Amino acid sequence: MSLVVYMASFLLALAALLLRRPRRTARSPLSIATRATAFIAAVCFFWSAPVTLAAVNHAVGVSNIGAPLTYSSISALSCSLIILLIHWRGGPQERIRRMTRMAVAVYGTLIIAIVALFCLAGSHEERLRDLDTYYANTPYMREMITLYLLGHLASTIVLSAVCLKWARDEVTGLLRTGLRLILAGLLLDALGFTLAKVTAVVARWLGYDLDFLSTNVAPPAAALGALIYSAGFVLPRLASAAATERQSLATYRALRPLWLAVKDVATTPPVAEPTWWQLWWQLPSSRLYLLEANIRDALLQLTAYVDQRVGHTTYAAAVQRGEGRERARVASEKAMIIDGIRRASGSGAGPADPPEKFRVTVDLVELAHVVHRHQRAAPQQMGIQ
Repeated sequence: MSLVVYMASFLLALAALLLRRPRRTARSPLSIATRATAFIAAVCFFWSAPVTLAAVNHAVGVSNIGAPLTYSSISALSCSLIILLIHWRGGPQERIRRMTRMAVAVYGTLIIAIVALFCLAGSHEERLRDLDTYYANTPYMREMITLYLLGHLASTIVLSAVCLKWARDEVTGLLRTGLRLILAGLLLDALGFTLAKVTAVVARWLGYDLDFLSTNVAPPAAALGALIYSAGFVLPRLASAAATERQSLATYRALRPLWLAVKDVATTPPVAEPTWWQLWWQLPSSRLYLLEANIRDALLQLTAYVDQRVGHTTYAAAVQRGEGRERARVASEKAMIIDGIRRASGSGAGPADPPEKFRVTVDLVELAHVVHRHQRAAPQQMGIQ
């Protein structure tokens, strides 16, 4: 069973890593809540594995000390799921903060109660797989087990009700698919884990033995359910992130001709330009940020080769053709940059007449297309058409 639980823990931890925000991206409460939920779920399954429980009990020297640790992590997971749903739905920030504080207060109190009840109980015989049913009639242990099951069941019911309402009325596309996955995972968790555990514990109270529900049915059902509803939370965010990275990759490829044209102008080393063997694991958004920084630095150093006379001539010609002032200014800027690249490569005729102030405002992708077009048309003689 430990292998199944460890596999679920690994996949959930991987999801938390995949949801990391790119550098320079503003911190989002929703992103933080999503990653925190996936991470807490990974920790929860890691602690619940019999191998981990045995190691913790042996390391601390207290029989079954892993039980309150596992039950507390399950309660923390229930709380994080509710908080994630609160942030996912959105709304006024004050309402989000109020509901988040309420969830933390309720489940924080539950966790304190679980730890306190364990300290009061007498559970001297170590049980790694059937603690819930073995101690179902033991004072204080009985209450501890009941509390964590009720807390988890309550979060499951709340999440299911809200997700069902949203899936019916308010959302479409990937978000609806995500909500359906969450519902499927919660249903499996409610029936396969919580109901199985409750049935086995109540059976012990009534003098029957249905321990197999707690030891053989509940753990794999909980692992599978967690993977399914975590996928539901993660899917819309991963899809959005993937679309952003695809756009970043397309922009990165579009800017490469511009960088190849201006990189020799730079007199200082590029800004942390990755080596070829690093590119395979860097996100396109990170690579794009570095490339844009290097290009802007090189364009700044290109100022010495810029001829303002070329800009004035191009601007006047554009206005004469009937173009607006802004379009004429952009054409003038492109002309000066391309002429500057030509002069920097030694192909220009005569000294440049650089302006006192030159600031690049033209869109870099648009500039890269112009540079690429002129390089293909006349590699040795570039000019604005």
